[in-house]
Amino acid sequence: MAETFRAQMAAYGPGSGAWRLFVVRFGESDWPEHNWARTTPVPTPVERAEALADLGYEVAGAEWEWLEYSTVPNDPASPVRLLAAVSVRETTGGGVT
Repeated sequence: MAETFRAQMAAYGPGSGAWRLFVVRFGESDWPEHNWARTTPVPTPVERAEALADLGYEVAGAEWEWLEYSTVPNDPASPVRLLAAVSVRETTGGGVT
């Protein structure tokens, strides 16, 4: 069975205007990543799959999981951020990282 990794996607930085998708590779200094120069709309599942394919990965039979968290911990009135995650595996031949 192929090794699986965790891909995560979030809109980074207040007012950054960008969604960032990256594959978590513990023990490595540079993680494969893809950026969209927008915060809306949220990248679609097709866009995410294409970005992962460009990085040499594919979703490993699971759906994206979404988590919301406050920008100020323990303050329910603070703005909410979204983080998405999914298991991925390398595709044959890999991609550009």
